[in-house]
Amino acid sequence: MSEELSVVVLIDVIPGKREDQINAFKKVEPLVLAEDGCIQYELKADQDNENRFVIIERWASADALAAHAVSEHMVEAGKSNHLFRAKPPEVIKLSDT
Repeated sequence: MSEELSVVVLIDVIPGKREDQINAFKKVEPLVLAEDGCIQYELKADQDNENRFVIIERWASADALAAHAVSEHMVEAGKSNHLFRAKPPEVIKLSDT
C-alpha cells in the first residue's frame, strides 16, 4: 500500500468571479470528502489577493488521488472551471523532507 499524499492546488480566478470559485468548490466538496481515501479537502483564500485560492488535499494513497482526478464529479466540474478561472490550476504534490 502506498503512503499518504498531500497536494496543494493554486487557483487564480478572473477578477469579479471569486464567488463562482467558492460556489463550485462547495458543490463538489461533499462528494470529494466522501471519496475513498480522501482525508482532507479544504478551500482557503489568499488574504493578500482576493482572486487567488488554495485547495489543500490529503489522500490515503497516490491511487486514491488518481481515482479522484477521474471521478465523475471532478470531470464534470472541470467542464465549467474555465468560466471563472484565469488559468489552469497549479497542482503541487508534496513529500516529506
